[in-house]
Amino acid sequence: QVQLTESGGGSVPPGGSLTLSCVVSGHTFSEVCVGWFRQAPGKEREGVAVIHTGRGSTYYADSVVGRFTISQDNAKNTLYLQMNSLKPEDSAMYYCALDPRSYLYDNSRRRLDRERFGYWGQGTKVTVSS
Repeated sequence: QVQLTESGGGSVPPGGSLTLSCVVSGHTFSEVCVGWFRQAPGKEREGVAVIHTGRGSTYYADSVVGRFTISQDNAKNTLYLQMNSLKPEDSAMYYCALDPRSYLYDNSRRRLDRERFGYWGQGTKVTVSS
């Protein structure tokens, strides 16, 4: 049984930082795509960042470039999202997701396509507010 378990959410003031973690169990962590998505109330779920675990290649949504960093620890089967310079508009439920079809990373239009990710965690909430 594949499980993705997020942690690390919380409440921070604007300009603050948080690091999210996602532990993957029941599935290989090598040569897959794992990513972070977020969903704010009343909005669609959107892609934030994705990593090809075999190559270490990363891709970010324009809204987080230069502020967020996605990384992996293969020994721990864990995905991270370091979030700096947080803004109120970053407030959302954050989800990690996995797609075993790592070759789809080469299609830039599908890197952050939520429809291709079949395995999802339950989410961790991030609130950015003064």
